[in-house]
Amino acid sequence: MAPRKSRASSRNPELIRGIGKYSRSKMYHKRGLWAIKAKHGGVFPRHEPKEVPPKPAEKPPKYYPADDVKHPIPNHRKHKPTKLRASITPGTVLILLAGRFMGKRVVFLKQLPSGLLLVTGPFKINGVPLRRVNQAYVIATSTKVDISAVSAEKFDDKYFTKEKKKKKNKGESEFFETEKETKALPQEKKDDQKAVDTSLIKVIEAVPDLKAYLGARFSLRAGMKPHELVF
Repeated sequence: MAPRKSRASSRNPELIRGIGKYSRSKMYHKRGLWAIKAKHGGVFPRHEPKEVPPKPAEKPPKYYPADDVKHPIPNHRKHKPTKLRASITPGTVLILLAGRFMGKRVVFLKQLPSGLLLVTGPFKINGVPLRRVNQAYVIATSTKVDISAVSAEKFDDKYFTKEKKKKKNKGESEFFETEKETKALPQEKKDDQKAVDTSLIKVIEAVPDLKAYLGARFSLRAGMKPHELVF
């Protein structure tokens, strides 16, 4: 079986290494160079090189970092809104499972754009203020409260952000000070909490035993099986 000819084979195959089958004049006519030369008046065409604008001289850096410079990794993922559980609806009483107020019962007001839940105790009943909670750390109960009279439109994620403090170089005397400065809560946030509690407590007091239910802390005792409990 004859060997296949490669597609990239030369027009002038070599008889032996360095000696082609056809002469230089034969290849001149075979490649059609005479036709190209005749078309342009007996001279091969020449293309003038394009002018490339000179690059501006880059200044060398004043210093070189000792360590590798860290660059943030770009995030190209699209933000998807967090899906709210079907058992959590506005007015549902939730049980907190983590954090400072673990075991407390709170009233769910609405879901914020970040996906977190806006809840309140109310503060006057069990000491839980307006705060954001992750729905993964709550238990939804079958108890519900009518919150149609509660206005929670002004509360969003920006409402709960804290101002960043600028770091200052501490002196020798300030370095050994262990007392931390306690920042007082703004009066505006106190008024917002009071306004929400006032309208919510009226509804809670109208339902018998609901105030005592919200004030009691949830806990498991010996013999209680969590998977068999109905909340």
